[in-house]
Amino acid sequence: MTPEETGTGNAGASEGFHYLEAIEKSITAQMPRAVDELMRLVSIPSVAFPGHPEEPVLAAAAATEELLRSTGLPHVRRIPVEGSFPAVYAEAPAPPGAPTVLLYAHYDVQPAGDPALWRTPPFEPTLIDGRLYGRGAADDKSGIMAHVLALRAFQGRFPVGIKVIIEGQEEYAGERLEEFVERNPDLLRADAIIVADVGNPAVGEPAVTTSLRGLAAFTIEVRTLKESLHSGSFGGAAPDALAALIRMLASLHDDRGDVRVPGLPRGIFPGAGPEEHGFRQAAGVLDGASLVGSGSLADRLWSSYAITVTGLDVPSVNGAINAVQAVARARVTVRVPPAGDPGKAAADVLDYLRSVAPWGVQVSVTDQVLGSGYLADGGGRARAALNRALERAYGRTPRDIGAGGSIPLVSTLAKQFPAAEILLFGAEDEAAAIHAPNERLVLDELRRTAIAEALFLADYAAF
Repeated sequence: MTPEETGTGNAGASEGFHYLEAIEKSITAQMPRAVDELMRLVSIPSVAFPGHPEEPVLAAAAATEELLRSTGLPHVRRIPVEGSFPAVYAEAPAPPGAPTVLLYAHYDVQPAGDPALWRTPPFEPTLIDGRLYGRGAADDKSGIMAHVLALRAFQGRFPVGIKVIIEGQEEYAGERLEEFVERNPDLLRADAIIVADVGNPAVGEPAVTTSLRGLAAFTIEVRTLKESLHSGSFGGAAPDALAALIRMLASLHDDRGDVRVPGLPRGIFPGAGPEEHGFRQAAGVLDGASLVGSGSLADRLWSSYAITVTGLDVPSVNGAINAVQAVARARVTVRVPPAGDPGKAAADVLDYLRSVAPWGVQVSVTDQVLGSGYLADGGGRARAALNRALERAYGRTPRDIGAGGSIPLVSTLAKQFPAAEILLFGAEDEAAAIHAPNERLVLDELRRTAIAEALFLADYAAF
């Protein structure tokens, strides 16, 4: 169904209303099928990190290709990405005079982590009270399904040109798709770009993400001894690598929790952010535990540097022996404000860690990853159409928010296609527990997101 077939181009508001209503009804009717398909997709452990099997990642690529073929897109294929897993690409030509929209999501997921922390098995998707639990249900297989649902509403007759790129290694080393974009600009060139890898501050509260922090991550290793030693015979004089690393990492923040590293100042977000009570609930902050840092929550979450130790290679408590440790490693992640330089941020943090390293320990760094942030402009024709679509789908006006997470590809798209409007919205919400145990997706949020996307495509075509 197209606007021309229903007369929305010239026949007045009544025909336009019925066209939009038909889109909404179509997507709502598709939901049971889409939930089944999403559950099958979530059941695939498509973790594209080193050390995890490749077969499930490739299986997720095949499943994604099958889903895109089901939308009526005439051209669907997997395309190789050097040094990474394949991307799934699809396209349909634009009707005469119509713009082209690029749709983005990713089919890989974060590792599940400790299975004991999950209330349901991470790769056995489970429905509970309208919520789908499982790794990747929200981040970002919901993005794939939102695109699929929206496209199916048009039964293969799309009102705009469509391009789709579904990435296979966003969660680890996503910069490889950035290089692909730079080498293949014509393949992805579009007038508007929808990135469905974000979400709303709360269920039912529509938002458009207008800023993204960048990312710098690295593994730091501390060595002090040729090999670990008996703590009774050598402890108290032999330098302990683990104790040294703990001292270094603890020095990164002051007593309030603000970043202490020189050159990484606090920033200010121009709009409203979350209120503290709702944030504490969404984050699961325990009673009596205080939030860290200073400034507004929006400042801390969206416009300031944040440093997190995301992993440690040290002896586990179970089976620990009485030894002075010869080596210890940590994975450190730095979130960088949209206008910040990730390379400089990484250098500043590493210089600081080396400066506070005690006892002359040996410090080395490996596995550095960098990704730029993004700050949207004021918006134009596409943003106006999206605002109308979100307001109709949710029954309330969307607001601008930032995102503390990073999507390095977005800054590459902005540089490569400066005339394109980039629109970030999706079915996730702050309580979705992405990158954490018990990740979940509110299915009605998926429905509303898909409706908004389809309404946007119809509205954007009508300009």
